[in-house]
Amino acid sequence: MITSGKGRYKVFLEKKYLDDDLVYMLGGGEKSHVGGAVICKPGQKPRVLSVGTHRDYIVLTTIAKRACEKYNKTVVAVGGIHIDNATKEDINILVKNCKELEKCI
Repeated sequence: MITSGKGRYKVFLEKKYLDDDLVYMLGGGEKSHVGGAVICKPGQKPRVLSVGTHRDYIVLTTIAKRACEKYNKTVVAVGGIHIDNATKEDINILVKNCKELEKCI
């Protein structure tokens, strides 16, 4: 598991192998949750699932695409990050921290 940020802005990314495929779990903030899921297969467009009004799929998509391209495997990225009453600044910090996680894929 890798992490980025501190306190309520800390996010994590955990990687699991399912034989030849990969699953990434993203969480953090004040409460982790399942806000979305993305499936990437080599040579195909990502399939995106958003839960309710959550926008976690945005960072999950870039994680799944990066891992799929790097490892040439089917990748599922799932999870979500939550901060109560998040401001635009809070969201920008969380997205920045997620981009740091992407660099470690």
